Amino acid sequence: MTKNVAIVGASGYTGRELLTLISRHRGMVATEIMTARAGTTPDAPQFPTDPVIAPLDLSRLSACDGVFLCTPHGAAAPIAKAALDAGCKVVDLSADFRLRDEALYQSTYGSAHPAPLLLREAVYGLTEHARTALQHARLCANPGCYPTSVLMPLLPLLQNGMLDDQAPIIADSKSGTSGAGKAPGERTHFGNVHENFCAYGVGNHRHAPEIRQEAGTQRIVFTPHLLPTFRGILSTIYLSPKAGSTVAAMRSCLAERYAKEAFVKVYDNGWPELKCVQHSNQCHIAIGQSGPLVVVVSVIDNLVKGASGQALQNMNVMLGLPESEGLQ
Repeated sequence: MTKNVAIVGASGYTGRELLTLISRHRGMVATEIMTARAGTTPDAPQFPTDPVIAPLDLSRLSACDGVFLCTPHGAAAPIAKAALDAGCKVVDLSADFRLRDEALYQSTYGSAHPAPLLLREAVYGLTEHARTALQHARLCANPGCYPTSVLMPLLPLLQNGMLDDQAPIIADSKSGTSGAGKAPGERTHFGNVHENFCAYGVGNHRHAPEIRQEAGTQRIVFTPHLLPTFRGILSTIYLSPKAGSTVAAMRSCLAERYAKEAFVKVYDNGWPELKCVQHSNQCHIAIGQSGPLVVVVSVIDNLVKGASGQALQNMNVMLGLPESEGLQ
């Protein structure tokens, strides 16, 4: 039976990406395509192939099986509550339900959480690590793009006790400009990005608490950088192995953990690049030795595996549909 879904915030990059993915889904139809702003008059489509994006109307969600929220943080939580009350499954692509601690949310995002009671039931949707919980979930917090690129290679190594538990974990990550969203800004202006490369959010990026929460350690040092490209994330992670943990053993750990996963590839040799994963829901991982450290390189498309693709993967699981549908 075909599932009807709503996309709220359909005019942004992640909303548009979801529309493209769902258009080739054999068991899901986007029947409601809305802006996230109540009372907004819909704009005329920019191109003949563009859908009409309707004003936000929460009453129309009751006809949907699932709702994707592609809104800024703070705006998603009230809509999520209304969608849950209407009986929908919800995947929130904003940051509203990623942090489980209400005080941490307030210190990170600068305001009180709009729906703190829902924090207790939201499932953090790193799909390959949350599949069982997602099967029974009403509300999924879709992970951030940077955290996805870091946590996918890191979690199996931490869970198997292969890292020095006193040494810092250095995550050096680079993203294309679409990670900043569609709203124009000085930092992502073409003239400032073209033929340029910079670090930003050093020591205070909002994804750092999310990465530390899910990794279960405060030892992670995360620094993001802005690439002069539109899509893709490459994270280089520097690790100190526990005594007796070899690179070969760590590679085997990752390969075994992800052997049956359709969207994760662990390299036997060589190193992944952005072009290996762009426009796909894939995460490619490689690992090697560099002096006393182990170096992991992880690449994803920030708009797909880092956002809309993983959101669709999660919704497929929540609605009992084939997990890879619409993502092949």
